Amino acid sequence: MEQSLRNYLVVTGGYWAFTITDGAIRMLVVLYFHLLGYSPLQVAMLFLFYEFFGMVTNLVGGWLGARIGLNRTMNIGMAMQVVALLALTVPDSWLSVGYVMVAQALSGVAKDLNKMSAKASVKSINQSGKGFQPAEGSQSGEGSQPGEGSQPGEASLFKWVAILTGSKNALKGLGFFIGAGLLQWLSFRGGLAVLAGFLLVALLVTLWLLPSGVGKMKSKPKFTQVFSTIKAVNILSAARFFLFGSRDIWFVVGLPVFLYEKLGWDFYKVGGFLALWLIGYGIVQALSPKLLRQHHPTGASARYWALTLALFPAGIALALQQVLPADVVIIIGLILFGTVFAINSAIHSYLILAYSNHDKVAMNVGFYYMSNAGGRLAGTVLSGWVYQHHGLEGCLWWSFVFVLMAGLISFALPQQHT
Repeated sequence: MEQSLRNYLVVTGGYWAFTITDGAIRMLVVLYFHLLGYSPLQVAMLFLFYEFFGMVTNLVGGWLGARIGLNRTMNIGMAMQVVALLALTVPDSWLSVGYVMVAQALSGVAKDLNKMSAKASVKSINQSGKGFQPAEGSQSGEGSQPGEGSQPGEASLFKWVAILTGSKNALKGLGFFIGAGLLQWLSFRGGLAVLAGFLLVALLVTLWLLPSGVGKMKSKPKFTQVFSTIKAVNILSAARFFLFGSRDIWFVVGLPVFLYEKLGWDFYKVGGFLALWLIGYGIVQALSPKLLRQHHPTGASARYWALTLALFPAGIALALQQVLPADVVIIIGLILFGTVFAINSAIHSYLILAYSNHDKVAMNVGFYYMSNAGGRLAGTVLSGWVYQHHGLEGCLWWSFVFVLMAGLISFALPQQHT
């Protein structure tokens, strides 16, 4: 019991440390390159490799984690992030678009190795440790089928993965604040050096405390096995693609540019507002099990909440078309959208672990988060293109279509536990 809880805390602590640096480096790059004269759209394009290589990493990372253990892939990710941070401390003359995109690609690989490892580890630790079970002898077996079982272990899994994911998003928002503060107090390079040192310490602590072999398969999987053979995992992955694409279509480029250019907010106000939104989003995500009063969400839950979410981008777009006060519409709309989106994300994060066989959890989670990264990549590209041609309202209508697709795909998920 104590060992399982300690392992969970070590994994969570490492994930938290990484997440703070991930949010901070994004804010440092956005603010610093804005100061260098880059347009908001050009700044956003710096993150294309970050998303693309994150997608590739999730495909390969699950296979790698199953072969060498999730603790090792998590530590590899942390070490790569340290290198990515230090790579940006070079003189300004070196900071070409191509160079920064490569550094961000390294950071994207690091981020998704860390995320995949941390989330898959929760499943492995939860299954192996009695300390995560609220009742005796109630965990699903290695060969359980998707949608089976309403055991107390599933309630525990929903609770712990919601806390891990929600706290990550809240801390990423905190990282936005830390990044802006470091830029102001220590300059761009000084801030990056502090973040690299902080993460290096976290890496050494997790190397010392976390046991080896977490999530490692007994037999070495072939690379062709990275593509999931579980129908529910494939369907959920498709829904995840559209769910996260729906957020980034208007959130990555369209919204910050709109706030900056149309509403006249300064860059620090834009960054602070988005940071607060992300912190609130993470808090709601962590509280989702209590808000839903549901021990084990089902495919029906994913369908219902996705279709509910579709109302909000459409509602915001209609309100803007009616020439209502844009700042009020955006603030209220974002709060409502973020609340419902957080519940959707928490349900998805639980379902991917519930649908995964214990021995193959790393590979299933890796495949699933490849779809997540693919959706973010599509959303990032569309956000810039749609905003340039159709403005924020166009981004919102595209977001509506993507959420609707996620809801329709969710009809094919197992709709209830049997």
